[in-house]
Amino acid sequence: MTEKYVLKCPDCGRIIPDRYTNNCPAGCTGLIRAYYQKRHLQIQSYLGIFRYSEWLPVESHLPSDAGPVTYKSEALARELGLSNLYIGFSGYWPERGAHIESCSFKELEALPTTVRMREKGHGILQISSAGNTGRAFCQVSALSGAPVVVVVPESSAERLWTTAPTEHVCLITVEGDYTDSINFGNAVCHLPGVVAEGGARNVARRDGMGTVMLDGAVTAGRLPDVYFQAVGSGTGGIAAWEAAMRLIGDGRFGTTLPRLQLSQNEPFVPMTHAWQDGRRDIIPERDMPDARHAVSQVYADVLTNREPPYSVKGGVYDALFATNGTMDAITNAAAREAEKIFVDTEEIDLDPAASVCVASLIRAVEAGTVGKDDCVLLNITGGGYRRVREDKQQFPVEPLFRVKTGETMDAIRGDLEAWVNTHLRRIHA
Repeated sequence: MTEKYVLKCPDCGRIIPDRYTNNCPAGCTGLIRAYYQKRHLQIQSYLGIFRYSEWLPVESHLPSDAGPVTYKSEALARELGLSNLYIGFSGYWPERGAHIESCSFKELEALPTTVRMREKGHGILQISSAGNTGRAFCQVSALSGAPVVVVVPESSAERLWTTAPTEHVCLITVEGDYTDSINFGNAVCHLPGVVAEGGARNVARRDGMGTVMLDGAVTAGRLPDVYFQAVGSGTGGIAAWEAAMRLIGDGRFGTTLPRLQLSQNEPFVPMTHAWQDGRRDIIPERDMPDARHAVSQVYADVLTNREPPYSVKGGVYDALFATNGTMDAITNAAAREAEKIFVDTEEIDLDPAASVCVASLIRAVEAGTVGKDDCVLLNITGGGYRRVREDKQQFPVEPLFRVKTGETMDAIRGDLEAWVNTHLRRIHA
């Protein structure tokens, strides 16, 4: 192996050249994975996420200090009676060295994905989002000048802002929920020059999120016994599993995979239902019988993907099975109470999804499934919104197109094609 990395299909074993490739050319459905030439993690001199660029599917980097930050908790650990609680904080908290100005760990996905498209692809990225992912790609667009087409539910439009001006974002809002934005985004990708970001199938996205596990292990000097994260698609859980396998291959961080403790927000918990029933497949009529209503009732609506990569080879089911993991269903009330405890002890505000994760940890401690001396990595996937408002100017991203219920791509095709072509010419100039 002479390249920095190769892509490999888990179904047929095929080695695949990376042309911003997100699917096996043979038609297999499993999640292709990046295999890196260097088996020992070498931390680079860059700031932020690109410290871990040896295990990112990119050759270059962006000048950003946004990256995962891990610290050993004192106050929350004392509150919960834990002696080895490590918090992976992905947000804005400069006193802790955290500089993700979009306040979400989705920026860890956006940074390497943008570089990968620049190096391996030939188009404009399209991203569908419930809010956080879209904001992260807008932020990276502001940093890099890379054009993006972002599709979000109309109710999430207010979450789209950057801390620097950008003229290269095409924001489309649709009436509906996260899955509706995914479906409309898929239609947008039929336009020449528009490339689907790839979601869970994008190795840059997964390996970017996996840097939370890398940073946690480097900080603690070992792999954690238990890893906590709230999930919508579950891609972050898959990423943590893949990163942990690489760390075991390194040989310096332990030989046992961390147990994944993933959580969803009631009443929308399809993966939790399927996992607790011992099923590889999600059955929509059983696991999310009234999905739209359930989505409207959750505290953390970013955790509401109706088509998660649960069943596919290399997906959430396999990650849970391999790690003897668990799925947890957290009520809104429990999430809000956990958020209060975290804010009171650690003194930083949280994204609602992170509050769900904290509630899952509290429940596990109370149930005795996490011991007081276990090494725990708590993935706080977003926070610091109040702090970033104090330090940074925020620039709202205004929608270029607003799509009503029932409208198709034809309603905006001409104007959207004009925007895409203008930016394609700029890329190729």
